[in-house]
Amino acid sequence: MKLLSALIIATTFTTAAYAAPETYVIDVNHTKPVFSYSHFGYSTQMSRFDSLAGTIVLDRAAKTGSVDVTIDAKSVDSGFPVFNEHLQDEDFFDTAKYPTITFKSSKLKFDGDKVVAVDGNLTIKGITKPVTLTLTSMLCMPHPMAKKAACGANATTMIKRSDFNMAKYTPYVGDDVTLTIPVEAIQQ
Repeated sequence: MKLLSALIIATTFTTAAYAAPETYVIDVNHTKPVFSYSHFGYSTQMSRFDSLAGTIVLDRAAKTGSVDVTIDAKSVDSGFPVFNEHLQDEDFFDTAKYPTITFKSSKLKFDGDKVVAVDGNLTIKGITKPVTLTLTSMLCMPHPMAKKAACGANATTMIKRSDFNMAKYTPYVGDDVTLTIPVEAIQQ
């Protein structure tokens, strides 16, 4: 009887530990948000942001969690330094006045243990709009080099530049912008 009681108590604590929310810090070396748009219909242009910080909290047992990301808008990288400066001016990101872009989740959508979408609020140039990030993949497993639990995903959504007061050159330069976010995070 004592053995059975001890096993029940041990199982209860093990289950409680698994059910606890897990906090992951975004790996900035493997998380570079990319945005793409039509350039006069000739081609799809892509740029990225090189600097960000954020956390992801997952409670797979409760099917809840949160995502909180801050992007340094001055880290925009088009591959061309002069154009980077243009993207930072008032017509676009206006980084002198709005140095960061933020995303704060309101709900994670699960399919089993995997997150398949994240609803939240995206703020650019002080304007906040609801968006849904659709995850095209998600994997959580032990990181082979960090020797800690890690999760990674690819997320995508589409926004309109005009919704964020960045409509200069539309319709020639597309108003529709696809955001693609490859993200990796290490458990703390």
